Amino acid sequence: MQGKIIRGVGGFYYVHTEQDVVYECRAKGVFRKEKIKPLVGDDVEMSVIDEQQRTGNIDRILPRRNTLIRPAAANVDQALVVFAVSSPKPNLNLLDRFLISMEQQEIPVLIAFNKEDLAEEQEAASLEAIYSGCGSKVFLLSVAKEKGLELLKEQLAGKTTIVAGPSGVGKSSLTNVLQKEVQMEVGEVSRKIDRGRHTTRHTELIALGGETYFLDTPGFSSLYLQDLEYEDLKDYFYEFQSYEAQCRFQGCMHIHEPDCAVKDAVADGKIHPSRYENYVLLAEELKNRKKY
Repeated sequence: MQGKIIRGVGGFYYVHTEQDVVYECRAKGVFRKEKIKPLVGDDVEMSVIDEQQRTGNIDRILPRRNTLIRPAAANVDQALVVFAVSSPKPNLNLLDRFLISMEQQEIPVLIAFNKEDLAEEQEAASLEAIYSGCGSKVFLLSVAKEKGLELLKEQLAGKTTIVAGPSGVGKSSLTNVLQKEVQMEVGEVSRKIDRGRHTTRHTELIALGGETYFLDTPGFSSLYLQDLEYEDLKDYFYEFQSYEAQCRFQGCMHIHEPDCAVKDAVADGKIHPSRYENYVLLAEELKNRKKY
C-alpha cells in the first residue's frame, strides 16, 4: 500500500493513503541503519499491521522530488506565505526574508494578505503594489468573509503547498475553510494527532482532496538568513534584474555605487522603495556578519 506521511511525532509517522485513511506507522530499522529519516511529505510504501487499529510499518521511502531544510519536508511544490493586511500590521522585512529563504531552496512562493475586510482599501492596494514586481503572485483575502479564495484554490489544486507566516494572521482559519468540504476518514487518529484543535507546534500535512495538500507550519516571528553571502543578496530581488545590466559597474551592489540603474529605478518609482529599503537593511546585516 502507498501513502504520504502527513505528520511525524515521537517516532510515529502518520501515513495518509489513497483510500483517505490514516495509519499510525513506525519506520523499519533499516532506515536508522542507513541514517535515513522519514520526512513529512514523503511518499512511502507501507504494510498494515492492524487494520482495526490503523497501525502499520513504513517499508520504503519513494524517491523525493525535493527536500526542504527549513522546515524539514519533502516533495513540496510551492510555498504560501500569509500575512495580515493589518491586525497585526505586516512585517515586510520578515516577508522579504521568507521570500529569500524559499528562493534559496528553489521553492516558488505565493503571497497572501489576509483580513482585507478589516483594513482601509489603500492599505491592501499599497501591499499589492509593493510586491507586484517581486516574482510571486499576490492574493488579497478575507478568510472570515471567504473573499478571494477561489483564485487561491486554483493555485493550490493538485499541489503540495507549505503554508507559513507569523502567528495571528489567520493561517489556521484559512486551513479550516479550505478543509471544511473535505471528508476524510481518520477515526481515532484525529484524536492522537490533535488536528486543527491547537496552535500548530509541528509541521503537519493536511489532505484537501484531489492530490492537494497543505503543509501547515508553526508561526514564526523572526527568520535568520543562512548560507547567504553579501554579494549574492541582490540576486534574490527579482525587480533588480531588468536594470542591473545598465549599471556602470559590473557586480554593482546598488547601494553606494554611482551611476546605478537600480537606484535610478527606485527614484523613478519603477522599484518600490519598501523593497529597496529592506534590501539595504539585509545587505548591511550580511556585511556586518561577514566581518565577524
